[in-house]
Amino acid sequence: MTGQDRSASALAIDVGGTKLDVGLVADDGSVIVRHRAPTPSGGSGDELFGVIADLVARVLSSADISPIVCGVGTGGPMTGGGRSVSPVNIPAWRGFPLLGRVEELTGLPTFVDNDAKALAIGEGRFGAAVGVGNYLAMVVSTGVGGGIVLDGRLLDGVDGNAGHVGHICVVPDGRLCGCGARGCLEAEASGTAIAAIAGRPAVDASAEVIERTGMLVGRAVASVANLLDLRLAVVAGSVALGFGEPFFTAARAEIAERAQLDHSRGLEIRPGGLGSDGPLIGAACVGWAGLGSVVSPT
Repeated sequence: MTGQDRSASALAIDVGGTKLDVGLVADDGSVIVRHRAPTPSGGSGDELFGVIADLVARVLSSADISPIVCGVGTGGPMTGGGRSVSPVNIPAWRGFPLLGRVEELTGLPTFVDNDAKALAIGEGRFGAAVGVGNYLAMVVSTGVGGGIVLDGRLLDGVDGNAGHVGHICVVPDGRLCGCGARGCLEAEASGTAIAAIAGRPAVDASAEVIERTGMLVGRAVASVANLLDLRLAVVAGSVALGFGEPFFTAARAEIAERAQLDHSRGLEIRPGGLGSDGPLIGAACVGWAGLGSVVSPT
């Protein structure tokens, strides 16, 4: 991209366990306008979607341009490209028909994907993985998610759920996860888990908690790299980026211990390059990628 093209902008919707974020993103990755709201902790699925609808209306009324596509990033699991979503951290949505509801709301071609997979696309197009054809992208925030790019292609899986690194077991017989298993990375290292373990929000975490979180993330990253022949992991999200260098130092130390195969030794882990804009830019990239696949199928 050589400059901002507002006429090719995407309406981007990021659905998180803590906040809802809606914006317009230009085709150079810059955020033109955005509005946010806390994710309701209770109520029905329709009430939660009503907050999204209000944010969409505010965004569209704040700009003098019309987006060409809508991209949505949300927690999973999901089926059929977001036709039905059941985010682990959003109990109000179980089998919620997100794709159809957003299409009806916006009237735009709409594409839905996992929020961490969305980040993977965004980091590859605009961020810390530009020019890299094989990498893992992770979000360590309220929950933990991942997206995997192999041979330049984002992995989807049967229902679009490939990359759920948050449900790799890192502590055998550890804490009960929202998915029903024990010891998942999400149950041990997410913002929600940290608050439960430490009795205070992740933003107030002690040095010991920060080090443990980084170590567990490094353990999961090493396992993925050993399995998939990767040399790069890009990690973003409010917990990882908020903890900063002590988190990444602990992760690197654990990776050095556990990524010992010839194809994984030397694995690099680096912070996401898009910062707090990453989820929204990633959602926009989901829209552009989907639109491209419809216009020019491969």
